[in-house]
Amino acid sequence: MKDIKFKPLNKEQLRISADRLTRFKEPETKYLRVYKDIITGNLINPSFKKSDLDKMSYETLTYLAEYIINNSLLKLGIDSENNLLANQRLIDYENNLFTIDSETQKLIKNKINYNGIIELLEDEIPQNLKWLELLTSSTNPNQESWDRGFRFPIDKVIICEGITEETLLPEFAKLLNYDFDKNGIHIISAGGKNQVVKTFYKYSQTLKIPIFVLLDSDAKENYNEILPRLRNFDKIHILDKGEFEDILPLCLVEKTLKYAIENISLTDNEKIDNSNGMVHYLEDFFKNRGTHEFKKSEFANLVKINISGQEDISDEFRQIIEELKNLPKIDMH
Repeated sequence: MKDIKFKPLNKEQLRISADRLTRFKEPETKYLRVYKDIITGNLINPSFKKSDLDKMSYETLTYLAEYIINNSLLKLGIDSENNLLANQRLIDYENNLFTIDSETQKLIKNKINYNGIIELLEDEIPQNLKWLELLTSSTNPNQESWDRGFRFPIDKVIICEGITEETLLPEFAKLLNYDFDKNGIHIISAGGKNQVVKTFYKYSQTLKIPIFVLLDSDAKENYNEILPRLRNFDKIHILDKGEFEDILPLCLVEKTLKYAIENISLTDNEKIDNSNGMVHYLEDFFKNRGTHEFKKSEFANLVKINISGQEDISDEFRQIIEELKNLPKIDMH
């Protein structure tokens, strides 16, 4: 393709592109989205409409995106040699993680100059980019990444209903000497029990590593939908009662409420009553105290701050973490 003209990506755009390309996402969707965004936003000549890109071959999309990225680096004065070591390691990783068809292989087999992008990165970068840095130079990037707690390569996936589980599960696991980052545990907050089913269906078709599914106790119908498609190395756990908040120890909830509202004191007449569910109690509590409304995400972060010892871990949390630890480690080499 001749006479290519483009608007160079700046440092931040290059960083964002590398970040998006190395996240845990289904490869075809991930690479297509990033490549099309780069071409749409930065290619001047030849000019394509979005509908043109949908019909374009994967080879051409890959060529145009890598051309814009690599030449943007040159315009920033980054001319480090692209030895393609990180590229091959990313190809191997994606293929170890997912079942990938021949067309999608054309997207991941690119010649993006990751070495050059690494030169632009600052100290405060997400874990996947720290891992990318290791891929460009380390003799054993996977082991070094695990040792340093970068979470990559991903070894197991948790699919849960909401943000509370995503926020708190890693904290309880740490107290039980099971660090999610060091063990490559990736959590997907699906946004509801029906979305958990859809997410599991999507990933179980192509993902080669174990999936741990966590459901509230009222999701028995969803449990039964997942069960027939559960692979022999997957696991599903449905809570014994209520929602995730219902299995928080009462001492932890009380400690969190005292922290949340200055000078609060729970008298004998104000004992926590979770007979109708902890979430229902918390909604009433925040409403009656004249504060802001109860928001699960905010409360989860308050709980996180107040987790301090073994007494803050319920028996069911211990069971969940133990089940997760016992999922088999899939040899991807």
